[in-house]
Amino acid sequence: MIRRIIEINEEKCNGCGACAAACHEGAIGMVNGKARLLRDDYCDGLGDCLPACPTGAITFTEREAAEYDAAAVAEKMSAEKQKKPHDTPCGCPGSMAKAINRTTERAQGSCDAAVPSELNQWPVQIKLVPARAPYFDGAHLLISADCAAYAYGNFHREFIKDRITLIGCPKLDGCDYSEKLTEIIRNNDIKSVTVVRMEVPCCGGIEHAAVTALKNSGKFIPWQVVTISTDGKRLNV
Repeated sequence: MIRRIIEINEEKCNGCGACAAACHEGAIGMVNGKARLLRDDYCDGLGDCLPACPTGAITFTEREAAEYDAAAVAEKMSAEKQKKPHDTPCGCPGSMAKAINRTTERAQGSCDAAVPSELNQWPVQIKLVPARAPYFDGAHLLISADCAAYAYGNFHREFIKDRITLIGCPKLDGCDYSEKLTEIIRNNDIKSVTVVRMEVPCCGGIEHAAVTALKNSGKFIPWQVVTISTDGKRLNV
């Protein structure tokens, strides 16, 4: 049958997972860091997910699709309730609770002396920082997921030191940072860009925004992406 159903543009999707959380039928899931319509018959065509998407990646379309199956949705949602408490409907690992045991990881000879901050400017939130500021001139820019600084113990020395720091979380802020970052990179003398993200799929939004900004700025600037695991390990060098 021809009916109204959602369509997801993977190019625009930043992997935040907000649409999956907003879908009451469980029709949307996160696959390889991108939102995907899992089954046509799970989608009722009402579009609760549309206003949740910060990048406008979801639209309506009219096409051949299986009829909405309320019974199949009810069965799926019932199965979801049988999962462990930390399993989320959207399947996002970024929301999965777990304990991390550090008892055997303490470095020998470590001391309790205070470690000085390496922060070079304020504010640091992407939403709050001005698009133009003197500290951007000749700057090496750090664009980081805000969780990374808590997960990685040596974050200040390895990443913040000698850089201008911008942090954010597309999933929680509910916005696309690419426009603001494009303005910053285009209008200032940025020497390099380092992106630090967590390994969870929804953190792909910060990487997507930074890469999009670099492309849209029209500049050729050295850049790199560093990924941190949820237990605080650097996954690439």
